[in-house]
Order: sequence, then C-alpha cells, then structure tokens
Amino acid sequence: MSITIASFDGADHASVDEAYRIGSAVNDVDLPDFPPFCRRRFDALFHTPMPGTRSLWALARLDGVPAGYLQLDLPQLDNPDNATAELLVHPDLRRRGVGRALHEYGVRLLREHGRKRVVAMAVSALPGGPARSVAGDAFAAATGAQPALAEVRRRLDVDKIDRVALRAALAEAGPRAEGYQSVCWQGTTPPEYVTDIAYLDGRLLMDAPMGDVQWEPEQVDAERIRGNERALDARGRRRYHLGMRHEASGRLVAWTLLDVGAAADWHAYQQITIVDPAHRGHRLGLIAKAENLHHLLTHEPAVQVIDTWNAASNSHMVAINEQLGFRPVDSWTDWQLTL
Repeated sequence: MSITIASFDGADHASVDEAYRIGSAVNDVDLPDFPPFCRRRFDALFHTPMPGTRSLWALARLDGVPAGYLQLDLPQLDNPDNATAELLVHPDLRRRGVGRALHEYGVRLLREHGRKRVVAMAVSALPGGPARSVAGDAFAAATGAQPALAEVRRRLDVDKIDRVALRAALAEAGPRAEGYQSVCWQGTTPPEYVTDIAYLDGRLLMDAPMGDVQWEPEQVDAERIRGNERALDARGRRRYHLGMRHEASGRLVAWTLLDVGAAADWHAYQQITIVDPAHRGHRLGLIAKAENLHHLLTHEPAVQVIDTWNAASNSHMVAINEQLGFRPVDSWTDWQLTL
C-alpha cells in the first residue's frame, strides 16, 4: 500500500471536493444522529475563515484513492504557540496507516510554523448511551497526546420540553432579576450592543472550565465580532441571540446564542452562554437561555433537537441545561499534544 500526502487550499477544487466526501462519510458513520455534513459550511472554511485564523489542509491518498484529510487551524491574533486539529480517515480505509501518516505530516507542519502544542477532540460512548468508536481516543493516546478536558454533549428533544416546569422556573427566577431586561435579535449584532458582546465573548476562556488545556483568553473587539459574523453568514448559520441588559448602566451583561445550520432545519446548536461575573446570582443565565429557546422555536418551528457541549466540571451550566431538559448523549475529550 502506498500513502501519499499533499497540502491543498481552496483553489484546488478537486481536493476540496474529495475532502468533503471524506468528511461526509465519517459524519454519517461515526455520528449518525448529527445533521448532514454541510457543504456550504465546508466551502466557507476556505473562502471566509474566522478572523485571525490561518488554516492548513492536507489530503492523504491510499494507492491513489482519497483516504483522509487534516485541517490545522493556527491562531494569528493570540495563542501564537497553539493550534487545533481535525484529522479524519474514511471509514472504509481505516487501520491502514493513513491516520498515522497524516499525524506525522501535521506535526512537521506545526513545527515549521513554530507551534508548541495542538488540541483535537475525540468522541466516546457514555454508559447507556449510543455506541461510539473507541478509535479516536486510542489514536490520540498512541500519538502521545494527553486528555486535557472532559466534555459531555447533551441534547434537548423539543417535543419533551416540560413547559409547565420551565414557566415555573422562570417565575421563580424573575424577582431575582429585577433591574435587568432581556433583548433579542437575529443574525448581526446591533451596533449599540457590539462592544458589550465583544467583552462577553472575550471572557469565555477566562470563565469556562478549561481543565489542562493551555489556551490563553482571546482578545475580542468589535472588529473581530464583525469578522466572526461574516464567517458565520458565509456558513449559512441562522443565529438567534438574547442578551440581558442592566437597566442602571445600559450594558448587556449576559448573552446566549442558538443557531441553525444550512444543511438541516431540524437541528440547532446551543452555543455560548455567559454572564459577567459582576452580575451573577440573579438567574440571568437561566432566564436568557429559556427565553432564547422560545425566540428560536418561534422562528424555527422545524427544529426538533438542540445539541450543546459543556465541560464535565461545569456544574453550574450543566444544572441550567438539565433544568431546560438537555440530557447526556456522549463524551468528548480535548486531547492536547505538546510538540
């Protein structure tokens, strides 16, 4: 068997097509409850990347047949020593050395670009949950990577939401949130809120549990928020925001985001939820998430399920999500390799 690896970029349409087909096959086999692998999102990774991200791509062929690909994201605005990786091998061509060859190729590239560590995720089964391959964790361990953060994916089945209990929880939380007002919007953040959203977004890696992952907080400003929005627009992400406005200061002090992709109107992701530390203790996280759930479902009635990830140690946010009805599906490990 002969394995060849070549770098490619968005101008190489044939390689992009081949990588997309590999990604689609992996998605269908490894995560059959996920929405389809989105072509619009995949193409946008090449022509409209997130601001401050340089991506390096490589395609592996086994005896001339496209067999796997590697995506390395190199932050440019912060975390200059770090990178993230996604390494996928076609399900029909595994256990033939393709993954190892892509890994070795990627390590050489990262060292050439002065990176000192790389982080990648692998999924595994939870007791009583759907079957998941053990190959991802086994491969990561074999490369010398260390498990740095344990996360759990939870899913909300919209038809099983206990709306009576949710209304009661909001009624109980309301008095504690006196002096705060919710505001919602879709897509692009209104100009009057963008500075506050940049501040909250920049707090995420300061406030969320990171385990042993060595990742600096990101420097986020209004320009970076606008760049993120352009990238998400290009991916076809329909975004539903809700912020909690502190009436005395006029600032948004909490923010949550739900979004729906271009490939499946039945599926949404619960993205960031964050509360300014100075304004915690008022149940703003619960109120924001519950009200934004209503916001989403009002405009996206086809949504049936919503997925979210939390660090296993993030007991506060996990408790809120479970109160809303999210239930564990599978486990995800952030593996960190020091080069």
